[in-house]
Amino acid sequence: MISLADLQRRIAQGDLSADAAIAQSLEAIGAQEKMIGAFVCHDPNIRAENAGPLRGVAVGIKDIMDTADFPTEMGSSIYKGFRSRGDAAVVMALKAAGASIVGKTTTTAFASSDPTATLNPRNNAHTPGGSSAGSAAAVAAGMIPLALGTQTGGSVIRPASFCGCAAIKPSYRLLPTVGVKCYSWTLDTVGLFAAGVRDVAHGLAAMTGRDEFLPQASVPTPRIGVVTQDFAGAPEAEGAEALQIAARAAERAGASVRTLAMPEIVAEAWREHPTVQEFEAHQALAWEYRVHYDAVAPNLRGRLDESKGMLPAAYDGAMQVTRQARIALTKVFDDVDVLLAISAPGAAPAGLGSTGDARYNRLWTLMGTPCVNIPAHIAAGGLPVGVQVIARYGEDAKALAAARFVEEALAQK
Repeated sequence: MISLADLQRRIAQGDLSADAAIAQSLEAIGAQEKMIGAFVCHDPNIRAENAGPLRGVAVGIKDIMDTADFPTEMGSSIYKGFRSRGDAAVVMALKAAGASIVGKTTTTAFASSDPTATLNPRNNAHTPGGSSAGSAAAVAAGMIPLALGTQTGGSVIRPASFCGCAAIKPSYRLLPTVGVKCYSWTLDTVGLFAAGVRDVAHGLAAMTGRDEFLPQASVPTPRIGVVTQDFAGAPEAEGAEALQIAARAAERAGASVRTLAMPEIVAEAWREHPTVQEFEAHQALAWEYRVHYDAVAPNLRGRLDESKGMLPAAYDGAMQVTRQARIALTKVFDDVDVLLAISAPGAAPAGLGSTGDARYNRLWTLMGTPCVNIPAHIAAGGLPVGVQVIARYGEDAKALAAARFVEEALAQK
């Protein structure tokens, strides 16, 4: 993988020109893309910008985000060839930081669950996950140092786990969703993929202008609460092993590590996530569902069919539980700095028929908390399995610092 932080350092020191850095990504795309299929489209002639912390950085944009320079097709034939007049707010943030937008990465239809044709670069016989399939695969394959995705259930953290790269789902609304196709306005969150935790931190800092996200000289020793989410069902052996490996590594490195049980209201919120998601999806996708019903991808169409007729009272009740759970979760962080949890049930499933299961992600999306994926284990077939570090809402800098601590601890195991 291409380290964003190392790229920035080499460009700043004059060891590598910004144009040469872009050429490196274009060469890698030329070598890998035909096999992996991470891009819907890309520009083989992009150039580097002259200024900004992300000059020389080629970035992939999930194809549900508006781009004036590329079509935005949202993984659906309904939007074949569609081109917006302007860029999404997050794309403009990247451009303001000097990034070069290299192309659009594949997405499941409207960021739902119908698989893309993208292959997992770690093992081509397995799914890269979804819905941000192309973004995770492009970074993991070493094509680009940075990519954007979105998460409504588990669509940033899970594909990062399956493909073996770092990623952050920031606090809800840290990054604007203006110009991003909506599925659920309570849940949709823009996230970043990069090679390692410090690379993700550098990307997020550049996009937001928040230097507190940048890695500090020393890494503070965190108090970690391990959360197994028993209410989400038992993980596969690889998922459980990854969590144990990460917890043991952090403890050996000096962290305080203990297992925590979640309050019952938090478990109840986990059960209510689908109600919030699908009630809002029916409104966000009303035109596509009603006017282009037959062209809606089959998994998504089936999901909307099943939830049709959901009453506002059910949604209101789910939102009330969500509010109560967020308050209860805030109190959990009184005794720990961060939580450590499973990023996905296990390694990436075989075949391309499924994008995997979001059951270990959806609670944290509903809670709006920052989550950082770290590769923790390599299962059979060379398949990575990640863990996620979760901090209190708004404490993205703390999540990144603790994730870096765990990442460095794992490197010593």
